[in-house]
Amino acid sequence: MDQIPRDDRCELRRQSRPGNRRKKKRLGADNPLWLDVLEWGPDADHAGWFDIDWDSENRYLKDKLLAPFLGGQYGVELKAGKLQVKFDPDEGSFAVWAYGAHKLPLCPLHYQLVLGRDDAELDRLGDMFGDLRQWRPEIRERTLALKAKLAALARERPEARLILDQTVAALNADWRALDALIQRQFWRIAYFGVAGDDINYRRFFNINDLAGLRIELPVVFRHAHARVLPMIEEGVIDGLRIDHIDGLLDPKAYLDRLRASVERPFYLVVEKILAPYEALRDDWQVDGTTGYDFANLVLGILINPAGEAGFTQTYKSFAGVDAPFSKIAYASKIRIMENEMSSELNTLGQDAARIARQNPETVDFTKPILQRAIKQIVACFPVYRTYVDFNSASDEADRRYLDWAVAQARRLDHALDPSVFNFLGAALSGELTRELNSGFSRAAVARFAMKLQQYSGPVMAKGLEDTAFYRYNRFVALNEVGGDPQRFGVTPAAFHKANAERARKWPRAMLATATHDTKRGEDARARLAALSDAPDEWTRQVQIWSRLLRARRGDVEGDAPPDRNDEYLLYQLLAGSWPTELLEAPNASALESYALRVAAALTKSLREAKTHSSWTAPNADYEQAMQSFASSALDAGNAAFLTSFLPFIRRLARLGVDNSLAQTTLKLTAPGIPDIYQGCETWDLSLVDPDNRRPVNFEAGQQALRAIRPMLAKQPEATMRGLLDQWQDGHIKLAVTAALLDLRKQNQTLFENGSYEALSIHGEKSDFAVGFVRAAGDVAVAVLTARFPGRRAAEPNWDDAAALLPEGEWADIFTACHFTGGGSVALAELFAVLPVAVLVNRSPPLAL
Repeated sequence: MDQIPRDDRCELRRQSRPGNRRKKKRLGADNPLWLDVLEWGPDADHAGWFDIDWDSENRYLKDKLLAPFLGGQYGVELKAGKLQVKFDPDEGSFAVWAYGAHKLPLCPLHYQLVLGRDDAELDRLGDMFGDLRQWRPEIRERTLALKAKLAALARERPEARLILDQTVAALNADWRALDALIQRQFWRIAYFGVAGDDINYRRFFNINDLAGLRIELPVVFRHAHARVLPMIEEGVIDGLRIDHIDGLLDPKAYLDRLRASVERPFYLVVEKILAPYEALRDDWQVDGTTGYDFANLVLGILINPAGEAGFTQTYKSFAGVDAPFSKIAYASKIRIMENEMSSELNTLGQDAARIARQNPETVDFTKPILQRAIKQIVACFPVYRTYVDFNSASDEADRRYLDWAVAQARRLDHALDPSVFNFLGAALSGELTRELNSGFSRAAVARFAMKLQQYSGPVMAKGLEDTAFYRYNRFVALNEVGGDPQRFGVTPAAFHKANAERARKWPRAMLATATHDTKRGEDARARLAALSDAPDEWTRQVQIWSRLLRARRGDVEGDAPPDRNDEYLLYQLLAGSWPTELLEAPNASALESYALRVAAALTKSLREAKTHSSWTAPNADYEQAMQSFASSALDAGNAAFLTSFLPFIRRLARLGVDNSLAQTTLKLTAPGIPDIYQGCETWDLSLVDPDNRRPVNFEAGQQALRAIRPMLAKQPEATMRGLLDQWQDGHIKLAVTAALLDLRKQNQTLFENGSYEALSIHGEKSDFAVGFVRAAGDVAVAVLTARFPGRRAAEPNWDDAAALLPEGEWADIFTACHFTGGGSVALAELFAVLPVAVLVNRSPPLAL
């Protein structure tokens, strides 16, 4: 919004995806690099740019590229005429088109089979194309010249073009002849499901039409960054957000090259998903992460850990799920490796077996045994990946993670000889080739280890984020990218430690609470966090809603689909995302619109969970049962459910407002650079993508802000009270956001490099709030936010809870209320107007 000031130096940045998903090329008909590879195979100019295994153990893929883009089996689609040869009169080239969308060029060496013998000139050109191999090394130039001749012939001689069209039509009508032509190509068109077993190029996760580039090659790096680097150098953009950094073969080398390619300093953050016990690597030349770690940290401080036992018991009794999340995550990663990403696992097993055959001591380690062990090790990885690069000593943290994974894998699969795990552990850590005469190829071992590192990240992402997070529904606010569903809340001590560490090491790290990939809107999560204060009430409501909805469908026994786990997800989904405009008597049209969004989110959840349905094998009957169940809840005529649900959601939504304002305040004042995702200036109750990528009405927000600013300037306290009373329109969040961004703009040094100290809060209800002080030069800012709104609603008296405010005179930026420091200030006074307070002191003491 143009009225919200630019925050620090982070207004405009470009998102870049350099690797696996990471720099990816969409394999469409307009991708010249990919078309070149399809046309000429391993001899293509750009064959080395992609991560392709031309020496696959599958003989039918020797020197061929699998093209798994068919919606049905090859033979069925071929006979049905879904594959058609087409002539391009502008290029003078031929290609097989699948569904009119996927272009698969014919190799010019085989044009002779298409041109036929019915025209002398076409026949002569066919012979010339057939003799192309004699033109090395000028085969490409010769090919272009012959294509130009063919195009000219078709253009200048209508009778030749007619014969050509007739020949192509006859070929398309004869599936056996077409099959014979296809078999000669450098590609093998196949049903998309074949990719799981046989794909021989690296993809963005398991998406077949997104191929990974070998960005580690200088020529590929230069090509991929040919546009963005000049934009940075010229000051057109201020920075880069590198998406999915773990998909790179060597992230550190990439970041070093990126920095060295631009003389002008620029902002650089990476989407590195960190485990709670993992730290961003010190040797990466970045400003920090993209903020998923902060998103989970700030959510955690709002969750009441006292509610965990109640939610665990409810989940077990209602949904029947008793397994710990760690087991579900392990099984989910195994599921991914045995299905969607089994071909990559197969390649790793093949590479490990080749290495094993280099030494008599390991020659008996067969591929199936090694592949089985690799699967166990990757499933046990406690982090997304390690970063062993074989150019330096292995990192202590990497060794610790590897040792853990190997030890756990050995324990889980004790039927395998321990020496197999020892061999793989030594290969992955680099120990296998430390000795000069190890007998193993150092290059082969290094490549195997780095490729496995490149594999473990996608397995973790698909297994954890995109499978386990949709299977384990105990408390879905925790099921967020970078989150840990087992970590029910964050202590103030842990919160302050993480912030202080960021202030010391990564003061310019990005702070996010919503992105294009978050599974729930930031305010939906904040609202759900308020549930942690009242697990007993939640349990009662869920039981009531289930009886009402199942009875309406005639399901007396309660065992008809959807299952209880998916039903339990629905109630949390509704509680978190219920629109503010539906809090009162719902409009039938608005309710129907919301129901469509809910149905889409539920379908995605079911398919990601892969329990009753999946993307590769959708279960229409089960999905319909789930949608029908949700629709019955959202039927304007279902008075019973809505009568029960609406009073509850009204209370919860209001409690969620306090959490949302706390979350916003903490994000905009904690060490780091805040990132406000599109539309999050007001309430963000969105569901998983694509729901969170809907168009945003920025003009409405701008108008609201223009109206609010003069009122805040004249009567800040009364205005804030009024906005909070009318919280449903989201303008209270907009006002808080604008005020905090104004504060950041006025105090850039403080927020970029200021100190961080936890604020002492004491009293019987000291856990009801959290606070800290930022200071730089002659300015200090004290930040306090209330916690646990549900408990505060039940126990409205703050009693003796107070914050120990440093000496000086302090003014709240939201209300202009003044407070005197040097002693305790009651939380009841600090939060008299809002559940947040940001106090400014222009003359702080030297020591806080």
